[in-house]
Amino acid sequence: MPFKIIVIAALAAALAGCGSKSTRSASSGEDVFASAGCANCHTLKAAGANGRVGPDLDQLKPTAAVVTRQVENGGGGMPAFKGTLTAAQIKAVANYVAANAGK
Repeated sequence: MPFKIIVIAALAAALAGCGSKSTRSASSGEDVFASAGCANCHTLKAAGANGRVGPDLDQLKPTAAVVTRQVENGGGGMPAFKGTLTAAQIKAVANYVAANAGK
């Protein structure tokens, strides 16, 4: 009997995600950009961001390597996020910015 309950609970949990409007994972680059506050300072049309404090990422069109270095180390008024974001989150946001800047 307990096995049936576990199977039913697992199926219910799996089906709960079906039909969800969002296909992004909790740590997608788009989500990291939003949750880390990047939009407060940077412009990135793909993210609906119109920040005016930091560089306009659509004009700058940085590579993923440049974004990774800047997010990890900060500089030029930007704080370092290496201790705040995981390596996976930094990689995700760097790839997101590089793939979407200027589009």
